[in-house]
Amino acid sequence: MDRRDMARTIWQAGVDAVGGYAATAAALAETQRPDRILAVGKAAGAMARAALDRFGAVPCLVVTKDGHGDGLPGHVQLIEASHPVPDARSLQGGQALREAVEAMEPGTHLLLLVSGGASSLAEDLMPGKTLDDLAALNRRLLAAGLDITAMNAERRGISRIKGGGLLSGFQGAEAVVLAISDVPGDDLMVIGSGIGALPDGLSFRARARIIASNAHARAAAAQAAETAGYAVLANEEALHDDLPALAARLGPRLRDMPRGAMILGGEPTVILPENPGRGGRNQALALALAHEIAGCGGITLVVGGTDGTDGPTDAAGAIVDGSTWGDGAAEALSAADSGSYLDRKGALLVTGPTGTNVMDLLVAIRE
Repeated sequence: MDRRDMARTIWQAGVDAVGGYAATAAALAETQRPDRILAVGKAAGAMARAALDRFGAVPCLVVTKDGHGDGLPGHVQLIEASHPVPDARSLQGGQALREAVEAMEPGTHLLLLVSGGASSLAEDLMPGKTLDDLAALNRRLLAAGLDITAMNAERRGISRIKGGGLLSGFQGAEAVVLAISDVPGDDLMVIGSGIGALPDGLSFRARARIIASNAHARAAAAQAAETAGYAVLANEEALHDDLPALAARLGPRLRDMPRGAMILGGEPTVILPENPGRGGRNQALALALAHEIAGCGGITLVVGGTDGTDGPTDAAGAIVDGSTWGDGAAEALSAADSGSYLDRKGALLVTGPTGTNVMDLLVAIRE
C-alpha cells in the first residue's frame, strides 16, 4: 500500500468509527420503542435507519441534505434540503418537524436524532423573517470566518425551533435526544444551532446524549495508525483557528515530524473573497499545508470533512504531499479556488456521503 492509500485508510478508519448507523444502534440498546422518530442533519438518514431496524415501522420524518436520504424504508417522510445555504425546502423541513412535535399526544414517547448540518437543513422562522433573510444571514456567516459557536448563536436569534424551541412544543411523556457532535465541546445548544437542545422548565422526562464526536474519530484513526506500525505523535483537537494562521502553525510541526502519524481534528475558519471559486475549508487547508511541506519527502496528509462534503462541493477534502504545490497553487489558494487546482493535480478526496458528521479530520504520516 502506498503512502496515499495508507493515509486515506487511517482517515477512513476514523470516519467509520463514528458512522451514524453504528453509533445510533449502540445507543438504542436500552431505549424503549418510541411513538415517533424525528431525524435531522447530514447523518439523519443513517441514524434513522438504525432506529427503524431496531423498532420497526415507527412513524418517522427525516430532514437531511440532498442525496443523503438513500436507503430509507418507504413509509418514511423524507425532506431533502440545501446545505450550506438554506432553501425553501429548509423551511418545509423545519415546519414539518415543529408540527410533528406539537402533534404528539400526552403519554407518547419521542426519539429525536440530531447531527450537524441542521442549522441550514431545517428552519422555522420568527414572524417577519423570510427565506431571503435566512439565506443572506447564512451567506454572511459562512464568508465572515466566524467559528461555529458564534455562527449558530446568530442563527438561533431568528428561529422558532433552534435553541430548545423545537422541544418546547412537546406535550408527550418522554423525549430522548441522541446527537452526533460536529462542534467543539459537544454542546447540544450549538449542534444544529440547538435544534435538539432541551427547553427551560421541562414538563416531560428527557434524556440527551452525545453518541459520536471528533474525539471518537481521532481515537479510531490513532488505533489504525498504530496497527499499521506508525507511532502516534499527536492526537489533538487542534484545527480551530483561522486558516492562514493554522497552516503557519502546523507547517513546522509537519516538516520536523519523525516517522509516525499525527491525528488532528476540529474546524478551521475561512474568510472568503467576494466571488470565491471552487472548494471548501478542507481543500483550502490541504493546499495551504501542501505549501508548507513543498519539497519535503516522505510526508503525506489527508484533510477531509467527516461528512464527506467540503463546502458546496462533492469532495470531502484532499490528499497532498511534498509534490502537490506548484504553478498556479498560490493564485488558487488566494482566490478560494483550491478545489480546481487540487482536481487538476488528482488530489481530491471523494468519499460520497459518509452517514456521519463530526467536524474535520487530518491525518499526516511520514515514512
